[in-house]
Amino acid sequence: MRKVPFKVGEYYHIYNRGVDKRNIFSNPKDLSRFLQSMDEFNTTEPIGSIYAHSFSLRHPMSKKRKKLVNFICYCINPNHYHFILEQIIDGGIERFMQKLGDGYTKYFNYKEKRSGSLFQGRFKSTHINSNEYLLHLSSYVNLNNRVHKLKLRHPMSKSSWEEHLNGKKGFCKKKVIAGQFKNCEEYKKFAENSLAGILERKGNLKEMEDLLME
Repeated sequence: MRKVPFKVGEYYHIYNRGVDKRNIFSNPKDLSRFLQSMDEFNTTEPIGSIYAHSFSLRHPMSKKRKKLVNFICYCINPNHYHFILEQIIDGGIERFMQKLGDGYTKYFNYKEKRSGSLFQGRFKSTHINSNEYLLHLSSYVNLNNRVHKLKLRHPMSKSSWEEHLNGKKGFCKKKVIAGQFKNCEEYKKFAENSLAGILERKGNLKEMEDLLME
């Protein structure tokens, strides 16, 4: 049992990395598949495989699916990910993360001709218990590629930064963060200053990330 249970309407920092700190993407197609899984597994209905689900998505009723969680922010890096999720139905986060983890692991293991766990145990979670924490954490997650000194267009890294900054189409519930700022430029300035402060306070970011994942 988790020390802090997931509650409907609350926000949580969800994160994990590859077992033995291994990369969870071998090429950009893997990253695309993971992003597709984040979208398609976010439903109360069983979908089977991503391939089988691709046919049901062509049906006009597919847009009416009921989601398990709302994405607020995300960042995917070569060997780990960070999400900020809002639980919108009872058990939503647990169900979504199980489907995402199992589905992507099966895809990756089949492609790479390997077996066993791909992720380091169960996903980790922290309850976001204040709006201030939510705003600063959004900076850390949206700009997590900078934490690891990855290029903005790194082929195995993707975040919701452009969704929040440029209104780029995606699957985040952007108004939770954006609605608290006059415009995108104001949020950009806040996020970059917030990240700089986090880096200064935490010192060695590699140690910080390792501590988070333990």
